[in-house]
Amino acid sequence: MSDVLLEVRDLRTSFRIQGEYHAAVDGVSLDVYKNEVFALVGESGCGKSAMALSITKLHNLNYTRMEGSVFFGGKDLLALNENQINKVRGRHIGMIFQDPLSALNPLMRIGAQIEEALFYHTDLDAVGRKARAIELLEGVGMVNPALTYRQLPHQLSGGMRQRAMIAIALSCKPDLVIADEPTTALDVTIQAQILDLLRDLQKETQASVILITHDLGVVAEMADRVAVMYAGQIVELATVDELFKNPQHPYTRSLLASIPNVNEEHNRLHVIQGIVPPLQRMPRTGCRFSHRTPWVPDNIHEEEPIYHEITPGHYVLCTCYKEFTFDGEDAS
Repeated sequence: MSDVLLEVRDLRTSFRIQGEYHAAVDGVSLDVYKNEVFALVGESGCGKSAMALSITKLHNLNYTRMEGSVFFGGKDLLALNENQINKVRGRHIGMIFQDPLSALNPLMRIGAQIEEALFYHTDLDAVGRKARAIELLEGVGMVNPALTYRQLPHQLSGGMRQRAMIAIALSCKPDLVIADEPTTALDVTIQAQILDLLRDLQKETQASVILITHDLGVVAEMADRVAVMYAGQIVELATVDELFKNPQHPYTRSLLASIPNVNEEHNRLHVIQGIVPPLQRMPRTGCRFSHRTPWVPDNIHEEEPIYHEITPGHYVLCTCYKEFTFDGEDAS
């Protein structure tokens, strides 16, 4: 399809642990369309960030193995060498990391860090790069962009550092921006400002955004489509409206049931039993969520789960969605 910007096919990212490789992203396939916000949601440890870093090959290849394909601009990014992928990073795909204090160089001024991408990917001279950097800082809402340009990361607040990260990611007007939990560690007011900023900038630039989060409220506010990830797999994929109105997979329903409802004062908060298994003990056959749904009979799960299209564009992994029901007692 001409409107497909990114095609991920059977992506498998494995980390070497005690001499053996274990897949954190296990056979993921998805498309990201032009000018859309695509959300990737799930608990910590589900493989969301591992997938984000795989798209631009930012993993340390000394202990990481990536298989499958990631097609972008007619090229398989996983097949590119370091020099070739460097021409894509920053220029065509921007990255907003979840911890700007760690991602920003503490010894470089903010302006210099923005100009670094402009130096490698544009023909702007020093004067043009500085003007563009200050323009970007103004565009992300810095009150005094000329001052921020000269400051070091530790001189900025958490929200200002995240705005600087967004400026760096958008500096070369990329076609795709990967935002890896961009509101982590920010207070609620600043979170709302950052999300408003991302939404406005996305509409202005018409860049596609992969928004990685564990916050379903952010998904409902920002996304066009959403993929729910669990234990390295996509377990449900749908438009955001369809997912919230008609969730199917037990994991998706559990996540939604875990959201506090101010209109139901006396209801108990649903708690998902268990935790995401560590990579070394991750089940590689059957439904990976089955051990956290003891009320679902084992024979309901598929031995080799496949995707089922519930409605056009709405896919669910495994047949366990057909039998999934719970009430407050199941949460105990």
